[in-house]
Amino acid sequence: MDRNLNIAFFGSSLVSAYWNGAATYYRGLIRALHARGHRVTFYEPDAFERQAHRDMEDPSWAQVVVYQPDVLSIEAALESARTADVIVKASGVGVHDELLERAVLTLRRPQNLVVFWDVDAPATLERIRNDPNDPFLSLIPGYDLVFTYGGGQSVVDEYRMRGARDCVPVYNALDPTTHHPVRPERRFAGLLGFLGNRLPDREQRVREFFLKPATAFPDDVFLLGGNGWESATDIPANVHRLGHVYSKNHNAFNCSPRAVININRDSMARVGFSPPTRVFEAAGAAACLIMDAWEGIEAFLDPGTEVLVAQHGPQVSEHLARLTPAQAAQIGKAAMKRVLEHHTYEQRARQVEAQLEGRTRAGVAA
Repeated sequence: MDRNLNIAFFGSSLVSAYWNGAATYYRGLIRALHARGHRVTFYEPDAFERQAHRDMEDPSWAQVVVYQPDVLSIEAALESARTADVIVKASGVGVHDELLERAVLTLRRPQNLVVFWDVDAPATLERIRNDPNDPFLSLIPGYDLVFTYGGGQSVVDEYRMRGARDCVPVYNALDPTTHHPVRPERRFAGLLGFLGNRLPDREQRVREFFLKPATAFPDDVFLLGGNGWESATDIPANVHRLGHVYSKNHNAFNCSPRAVININRDSMARVGFSPPTRVFEAAGAAACLIMDAWEGIEAFLDPGTEVLVAQHGPQVSEHLARLTPAQAAQIGKAAMKRVLEHHTYEQRARQVEAQLEGRTRAGVAA
């Protein structure tokens, strides 16, 4: 791209992954955009105890502005973003989302672009599908572009049907500077590990794909990381609840058990083409990954050689019963090779650049 851009990004949090599954995605993309010469200011609210559970200090590759979750502070943040070339409102900020979604559109001018970046598109579209009075529905046509981090063609088609000028998936990927193989650690040793917060639209799937297999291997350790599980009932005795696992420990978590599993939320599993950050974190660490089945897996990893796919809990147990340490290592190495070649944030940043460059608004397109 011929021009370096000043990008204002309103999101949940860049510096904390606490109750914030999009953190790795934001970090990988924004670091890669910075490496390509663009300047990003990330605006995040002081909410949900995220600042008290930071994973990182303010990075050198982005300016972080933490604002108080009140209307006056939001208005001040918006005013400071007014001069940016690209203004991004991400979904799921968690505080005053409706206000932000309306307000960023008032910052549109001939020299800039205003983008909605949906980090949970299947859930967003399901929400507005079920509520024709959802205020976001009328705002969609006002954005110059909608980016999503998943969903495939069905999400693209529905956003366009809802009036989006354009919709482009920018999938999760790997930042090899942060997620890579490390030495296993005894505290994370076990047969299978799962890392994910306890959410209403995923808990039943966790019970099916993780807790049910744990009961089939009572003599083996299963590792359960993430917020909310401390109050869950009927957890098998061999499941070790770890609580919040800071991102600095994700590599060790992925490298220590024989395998790790990704379990999608309900909406993402139904829609498909939505590999979450955990998939690329695990693959980047050369972990042997098991995934619950969803459409489009083969676009990212080859089932059987680079990932093991399960249709239900008993199939997870079947994989584990057959999986030797040597086979697990072979699958993990193959996955790492695939994502390093085809799914890095540097490649995603180039894709974002191409989309911004292709817009016709004066002053932004090269």
